[in-house]
Amino acid sequence: MTQGTVGEWRGWRAASEAALYGPDGFYRRPEGPGAHFRTSVHASPLFAQAVARLLCRVDESLGRPETLDFVDMAAGRGELAAGVLAALPADVASRARGYAVEVADRPEGLDHRIEWLAEPPKGITGLLFANEWLDNVPVEIAEVDSAGVPRLVLVRQDGRERLGEPVSGAEAEWLARWWPLPAEEGLRAEIGLPRDEAWASAVATVDRGLAVAVDYAHTARARPLFGTLTGFREGLETAPVPDGSCDITAHVALDACALPGGRVLTQRDTLRALDLSGARPPLALASTQPAAYVRALASASEATELTASGGLGDFGWLLQPVGLEPAGALAAPLGGLLVDVPDHEEQ
Repeated sequence: MTQGTVGEWRGWRAASEAALYGPDGFYRRPEGPGAHFRTSVHASPLFAQAVARLLCRVDESLGRPETLDFVDMAAGRGELAAGVLAALPADVASRARGYAVEVADRPEGLDHRIEWLAEPPKGITGLLFANEWLDNVPVEIAEVDSAGVPRLVLVRQDGRERLGEPVSGAEAEWLARWWPLPAEEGLRAEIGLPRDEAWASAVATVDRGLAVAVDYAHTARARPLFGTLTGFREGLETAPVPDGSCDITAHVALDACALPGGRVLTQRDTLRALDLSGARPPLALASTQPAAYVRALASASEATELTASGGLGDFGWLLQPVGLEPAGALAAPLGGLLVDVPDHEEQ
């Protein structure tokens, strides 16, 4: 994987792959992605606690197996995996195995119970969780030219762009099905085929359990007219320049990624189903137990951020059961999250 030269024109997929995951890529930098952007994992420990409750519900659905796997895809510095293991009740924690999947080296001081891997393990029984992974799976960008033809967008390492060849083959088929572009010059789309394939590959590592992808998302009913490609550096949104200095990300067509039996929900609805509430504590507690009131108020504020409309609450959650009982039978252990699962072809 080469970084490329400043003057070389490449498709956005190859340019982003090198900029993010090459030898000097953004995700191999020592400070970690948390220094540049804030995810739900960094926003509050309540997120890891909610994921731990989901793992417990999966455990119940699986009949409490002898070993229960939790796999954190694109684990960053292992914050989510560590938080989930710490939040599990003792009877579940004693059977749990944690895996962090990341291209960077294992950070010092990480919980010794977490195995650090470059690829997810095979034969997972439990929960595979991908928080803001798919948005960093590089994709090609298409743009409509003056003749109304979608063409691949080429980019240099300094971020300058030009149009290349017309979109063809499997990429054209994906666009026609999932993100058809009107013949209007300048309209853009991200061709999500590599993400569909990456998700299918990740789900294939699960023997029995649940795979979940959480990300910035959109569906066929509301695709953005000009795409969503952007960059993040030092906590601020910036131009997406594929030179390794910034994160390069684009929202995910989660409905296209979904396999048969999958369901896309909002983070707001999913976290509420996992008993995360932003309800304020009763005011009477302030006078009787002021310290407890302050803690409960802070917790409510964090829960509100995680479920807020126009913010983290709008993230999509793709829930993909694997080898479990029919959805209706999972209503109780999974809190109704998998009831009335639509067929992939109907989304």
